[in-house]
Parts: sequence; structure tokens; C-alpha cells
Amino acid sequence: MSEAVFDGDFCVIIPARMSSSRLPGKPLADIHGRPMLAWVHDCAKECGAGRIIVAVDDADLHAAAEQFGAHAVLTRADHESGTDRLAEVVTQLGLAEDQIVVNLQGDEPLMHPELLRQVAGLLVAQKEAAMATLMVPITAMDEFNDPSAVKVVASEAGKALYFSRSPIPFHRDGLPENGAVLGFRHLGVYAYRAGFLQRFAAAPMAELERAEKLEQLRALAMGESIAVAVAEVIPHAGVDTPSDLERVRAVLRARQPAVETNE
Repeated sequence: MSEAVFDGDFCVIIPARMSSSRLPGKPLADIHGRPMLAWVHDCAKECGAGRIIVAVDDADLHAAAEQFGAHAVLTRADHESGTDRLAEVVTQLGLAEDQIVVNLQGDEPLMHPELLRQVAGLLVAQKEAAMATLMVPITAMDEFNDPSAVKVVASEAGKALYFSRSPIPFHRDGLPENGAVLGFRHLGVYAYRAGFLQRFAAAPMAELERAEKLEQLRALAMGESIAVAVAEVIPHAGVDTPSDLERVRAVLRARQPAVETNE
């Protein structure tokens, strides 16, 4: 891994949107008296990035981000994905084509800063890749068969071959013994080169992307290379539902027992 990545050679962009079918207004959900987005921003501040930008789609969210000290950028509300939102920020700020951009989702208040550094360093090391991402081993059949757990298969050289909601690879001669690795689950943490983000946003949706509802398949369909590596630490799950929010509150309360809560 290049040491340059720890000297501010990457930036973190946090896309956050107010509309969520399962948890409306999610970025502003209260966690111990602070909006969830502020906790996500804290994670980014610990990763060694040279620049942190919050990309939002709502004026109230923009104001809240500025209130807790973030550099907030207001983007269009009609983006299909967080990657498209990142591309708009790259254009708005005029980032250099070779700038490394790490995407930290606005619903990841427990993200390990080590993973942000790792994925940025992976892209620095893989000069020919347009983007980089991480994965973790799957040993449980329930997870292997779960469509919400996105699987990835990679080459020996550490390049993604395919992503799917189906259980891949298919074990033709029978599943391995209990506790063995069945496959790898993809983690939704990415690093991109800024120039690629603009090419990605300008490209039409690929048929594979449309079928699987996985935007990273657009990059593969474009012929781009995606570097992938096993995550150095196992991340906490993000926040999608009210029960997820309660879980995060409990974790952060345990970390800071003296914190006063407003729940």
C-alpha cells in the first residue's frame, strides 16, 4: 500500500439524501443529540483524508451539515445513485481526473476508518484500476443464499470478475465443509478516480446493472477494472431501518457511557 495515501492524497465524499422508504429523513435521525450524518462525518475525520465533503440533496440537510462543521455541497435531488451524486460533486469542485475519491455512505455511522484508508490505498496501488472496493468471506449458508448480500468473485490478481445477488460461485460438486468459505460478500465501500466518476455518470445503465440492480456492474460492462481485496476489519452494518438505528445508538452509547441522550 502506498504511504502517500496517508498524506492527504485522497478525499472522502459522503452522499446523503433525505428520502428513504424505510427510514424517512435518515441522515438527520437523532443519535445521542446529534444527527446521524455528524457521526458519519466523525468516521471520515479519523481516516486521514485530505478533504471531506458532504454531498446532500436537501436545503435543511445542507444547513445541518454546515452546523456541525462539514463542507457541504448541495446537489440535485434526482440522482439514481450515490455514485452519480459523487460525479456531480467532482464536476462542481473541479477535482483533478486522478484524484482518489472515497465514497462513504451517509448511513454508516459505525464505519471503521481503517477500511476507508485501505480502499484508498488499494486504488493507489492498482494504477490501472478505475475503482476499488472490499469484500469479506461468507461461511454461513443463509448469508450465501440471501439476495440482499451481494456476492463478488475475483481473479487471482485481485480484480473483480462479477457481482451478483445470486450465490456465486456455484459449487458444482457439493458445498464445502461447515465453516469453510462459500464465497465473498461485497462491502459497499468504494474508492474511485475522479475522471472515472464522470465517465460513469455519462454512461447509460448496463443490462447487467438493470437485471441485478447493482451499479458496479455498469463499470464492468464499460470494460473498466475494479480492484478488490479482503477487508482488514469486519465492518458494522449500516442503518436501513428503525431497528438498525436502535442498534447503532446502543453501540455508540456503550462507547461513550457518559453521553447524555435526547431519545
